[in-house]
Amino acid sequence: MNRTLRLFTNVGTWLITVAITLLGLAALTFFIGRVVPIDPVIAIVGEKASQSVYDRVYLELGLDKPLWMQFWEYVTKLLRGDFGTSYSTSRPVLQDLLDYFPATLELSTLGLFIGVVLGVPMGVASAYWHEKWPDHLMRIVGLIGYSVPIFWLALVALFVFYRQLGWVSGPGQVDVFFTGIVTHVTGSILIDSAMQEHWDVFWNAVSHMILPALLLGYYSLAYISRMTRSVMLDQLSREYVLTARLKGASEFRAVAGHALRNAAIPLVTVIALSYGGLLEGSVLVETIFSWPGIGNYIYSSLFAADMNAVLGGTLLVGVVFVFLNMLSDVLYRLLDPRSRELSR
Repeated sequence: MNRTLRLFTNVGTWLITVAITLLGLAALTFFIGRVVPIDPVIAIVGEKASQSVYDRVYLELGLDKPLWMQFWEYVTKLLRGDFGTSYSTSRPVLQDLLDYFPATLELSTLGLFIGVVLGVPMGVASAYWHEKWPDHLMRIVGLIGYSVPIFWLALVALFVFYRQLGWVSGPGQVDVFFTGIVTHVTGSILIDSAMQEHWDVFWNAVSHMILPALLLGYYSLAYISRMTRSVMLDQLSREYVLTARLKGASEFRAVAGHALRNAAIPLVTVIALSYGGLLEGSVLVETIFSWPGIGNYIYSSLFAADMNAVLGGTLLVGVVFVFLNMLSDVLYRLLDPRSRELSR
C-alpha cells in the first residue's frame, strides 16, 4: 500500500513539475513576443494600410486587452492545440510545425548519432591516456568544436567542400529536379524516399545532408567527448577498477567492461541534453544550408515579423527539450539501482 501511494505521489509530483515548467515556458515565450519591437499588425496589413484598417486588425488580435488577459487567452488556445495562424503562410502554426519539425528531427538525429559514435570513444580514450598526447589532441579537437561558432564553421565548410572541392551537394534538402517527387508521409526525406523506392532521391538527399549532419555531429561530439572524459576520469579512479586490474582483468575489460559501464548512467543525461541542444542550435545551420526545418522556419518568421510562428516554434523546441530532460531522468532511474532504492 505504501509503495503504491509513493508511486502515485511521485507520478503526481512529476506531472505538476512538467505542468509548471511548460506554463513558465509559455509565459516566457509570450512576454518576450510582446516585448520584441515588432508590430504584428503591420506584419498583417502592411505599412501602407489606412489607420481604420490598422485599428480594426488591432482589435481583432485582442491587443487592446491587458497583458494578463492576452496571456490567459493564449494559454487556453494552446491547451486546445491552437497556436494561431501564421501571417507568412496563412496556415495554422501547428500545421506548419508538424510539416517542418520532421526535417529538423532527421538532421539532429543524424548529428547526435555521429556525436555519440565518435564522441564517446574519444572521451574514453582521452581519459585513459590522461595528460598524454592523445588526451591533448582530442581535447583540442573538442575545444575547437565547442568554442568556434557553428555558423562560421558552416560557411567555411560550404566554401571548401561544396564550392571549391565539389565533394558534397549544396544548400537545400534535394536538388530542384527532385523536388515534389516523394510524397510526404513521415516528413523525413530519407525514410519517405526509401519507403517509396525513389533511390535517386534518397542518395541525392544523402549528399545534401552530409555536410550539415557532420557539422551538427561535430558540435555534439565536442560536448559529449568532453563530458565522457570527465565522467571516465572519475570512474577510472575508483577502487573497483583497481580491484579488477589486481584480479587480472585486461585493460579493455577494466575500462570498457567496468568503468564505461558505470559511466553510461550519467552519460544518458549528457546525450539527452546534447540532443536537445542540437534541436535548439540547428537554427543557424538550417538557415545557412536552406534546410526546410523548424530552425529555418523560426528564422524566416522572425524576419517576416510573424510572431505567432516564432512563438509556436520556440515553444515546440522548449517542450521537446523539457521532454528529453524528463526522459533522461526516467532512464537514469531505470539504469541506476541506487536511485530506485532511494525513491522507494
